[in-house]
Amino acid sequence: MKQIKRLIPSLLGLTFFCCQNQEMTRETNEVWYAQPATKWMQALPVGNGRMGAMVFGDPNHERIQLNEDSMWPGGPDWENSKGSPKDLEEIRQLLKDGKPHEADKLIVEKFSYKSILRSHQTMGDLYIDFKKDKKVGDYKRALSLDDALVTTHYVSGGNNYTEKVFASYPDDVLVVELATTAPNGMDLSLRLDRPDDRGHETVTISNPSDSEISMKGMVTQYGGIKESKPFPLDYGVKFETRLQVKNESGTVVAHEGRLALKGVKKATLYIVCNTSFYQEDYESRNRETLTALNGKSFDALLEDHREDYQNLYSRMSFDLGGKALDSLPTDTRLTRIKEGGDDPDLAAKLFQFGRYLLISSSRPGSNPANLQGLWNEHIEAPWNADYHLNINLQMNYWPVEVTNLSECHEPIFAFADRLMERGHITAKEQYGIGRGSMAHHATDLWAPAFMRAEKPYWGAWIHGGGWLVQDYWEHYQYTQNKEFLKKEAYPALRTISEFYLDWLVLDKRDGTWVSAPETSPENSYIAADGKPAAVSFGAAMGHQIIAEVFNNTLKAAKILNIDDSFTKEVKNKRAKLHPGVVIGDDGRILEWDRPYEEAEKGHRHMSHLYALHPGDQITESDTTAFKAAQKTIDFRLQHGGAGTGWSRAWMINLNARLLDPVSAEENIKKFLQISVADNLFDEHPPFQIDGNFGYTAAVAELLMQSHEGFIRILPALPSNWKNGKIAGLKARGNLTVDLEWKDGRLVQLGLTPGRDKMVKLKYGSTNKEVQLQNNKKTILNANLETK
Repeated sequence: MKQIKRLIPSLLGLTFFCCQNQEMTRETNEVWYAQPATKWMQALPVGNGRMGAMVFGDPNHERIQLNEDSMWPGGPDWENSKGSPKDLEEIRQLLKDGKPHEADKLIVEKFSYKSILRSHQTMGDLYIDFKKDKKVGDYKRALSLDDALVTTHYVSGGNNYTEKVFASYPDDVLVVELATTAPNGMDLSLRLDRPDDRGHETVTISNPSDSEISMKGMVTQYGGIKESKPFPLDYGVKFETRLQVKNESGTVVAHEGRLALKGVKKATLYIVCNTSFYQEDYESRNRETLTALNGKSFDALLEDHREDYQNLYSRMSFDLGGKALDSLPTDTRLTRIKEGGDDPDLAAKLFQFGRYLLISSSRPGSNPANLQGLWNEHIEAPWNADYHLNINLQMNYWPVEVTNLSECHEPIFAFADRLMERGHITAKEQYGIGRGSMAHHATDLWAPAFMRAEKPYWGAWIHGGGWLVQDYWEHYQYTQNKEFLKKEAYPALRTISEFYLDWLVLDKRDGTWVSAPETSPENSYIAADGKPAAVSFGAAMGHQIIAEVFNNTLKAAKILNIDDSFTKEVKNKRAKLHPGVVIGDDGRILEWDRPYEEAEKGHRHMSHLYALHPGDQITESDTTAFKAAQKTIDFRLQHGGAGTGWSRAWMINLNARLLDPVSAEENIKKFLQISVADNLFDEHPPFQIDGNFGYTAAVAELLMQSHEGFIRILPALPSNWKNGKIAGLKARGNLTVDLEWKDGRLVQLGLTPGRDKMVKLKYGSTNKEVQLQNNKKTILNANLETK
């Protein structure tokens, strides 16, 4: 398969980044441990967007688990649709006739491919086995968030041993340096391996030279097919992983797929991997990459890596005090929190860890961060480590703009473009809608838009594309890049709007346009017969998303001076769209088209609060809806809601939008106590990276908000974050925001715009308008007056 290429003019070399390089004191953020990892959720991640690894740091039998983001079975030719427009009409009629259970059954039977399950897979493992087990002391394993470098150091026999690992984006290579001060050097062996792919002989290991190992294969695993129509099962992405060793002393000998190193004082390992997804001649690409590294020292590679990484990471700094606890290992600090201790500095590190993970798993030219980002040790990963579009993929990118990492947004646009191409076929063949595009709940590397579900309460959802297109609009709002708006955002908004225009049905009872059939993601309600049902004639989240898509489409059209028959059609249907925020008699926002009782009152999804976050329809100015949203959250939590990691992270974002620092502080504490593993990965359980990204986004929302047309300063500052400072936050309108506070009160505010502009500010009860000059930093005091 030829490499997928596209150009997004907003993402490379833009002045709004070039001009925002801030003078910041270099941080010393690291997470560290006094022992090796004994399980995967203790290992430390590195990544360059496309390729990554988990480092265990074992002094005697090291395991470095390897990943590449296109390691998937199957191909792009696995159908696009099932069912017909006639089936859709039958389901709608069942809903009108009050037969939701029949609708539940029919929507899966007619439209779903059920168990077409394809999982992202591990690339395998590098094992480093020392010839003689060492007794070690002074052990330390650390991830430097400032340098994107994992270092393991220990002493054995009076000699120092060091292992350094990083994944370079500019040189497209995973680098491992092993070094010792032992006079006789080190004796060790290197081998590559990969778990069995359901018994398929998919891997061959050879020695291309005395200093190289090559592992070749094809991804073939599938999760199962329960369809009468046959699908090809035994093919997928082809790959080669190649390991090359450069040693400064001693010898290296290749034998039977292993490399034996003897008397080596320093060895540099270069690991490259390419696949047929990106280009047909992937083996040649590996050789080219290794050839380009000739003559380039470890230190030179590390310096180029640092420069590239810090161009992104160092745009922000965040300090909540408490650096004295850096003397404790990170797992010890987590234990203290679980026992009731407080650690604001670790909360700040976890914020930066989220940014580190995003840089490491989503770079221009890579695939988007999946359900596990990039890091996956399985052949069959939990939930396939794929792309779930009913919050998980979108949550991965909640922090990308506000934490000053806009370039890292590019992979989701490239992926969404492919998804919409296939979604257009799905809409036409399955639903009879000849214009526009859509996507269901789950997709994968090949970007299918079809329905995959055995139960209707999750896979039958049709708003994957509607939610995903919000990213295009958000990117424009933050960057103000009009060329991106014209060439990327508006076309995407238009194609989703076109689908919705033809999808909506008229409710003759009140003359509103209704989305049907609908579900509320992964939740069900109690139907008239007292039994749970999923499919309904309208649901809150669907109408909220459609309203947002229509609103943003019209805003984009106005900026681009577009006024045509299409925009008139959008205006007309938006004006009569069924409201997405309807308040029931008990004061809560309805989740479905009528006040049904929930089958699971403490459900992890807060879908009907989309309009509060990540949407912006519910704000403090709408006091009735604002109070109803709070009551809705209270009800969920009273019944055990937000139990999972990503759900807790969403809850903190909702707390921020409700200007509720008390609840935010409580949920941050619970998140750290319940949902954070020793290596700081979010645990659902199992591991899902969306909780990490959702947490990072939530911290930004607590400190600064810009979705209401003005900038809120410290809108929901937790009381235990008494003193702090943050620099480099981005607000909508291409504005960089620096904050400093003491004793819970603002001390100083710095604003740097991408152009001359007037901004509205709100801090507590103080409201001000301030004129700013292009790329000039303006400093304001606690009264929002210029210093």
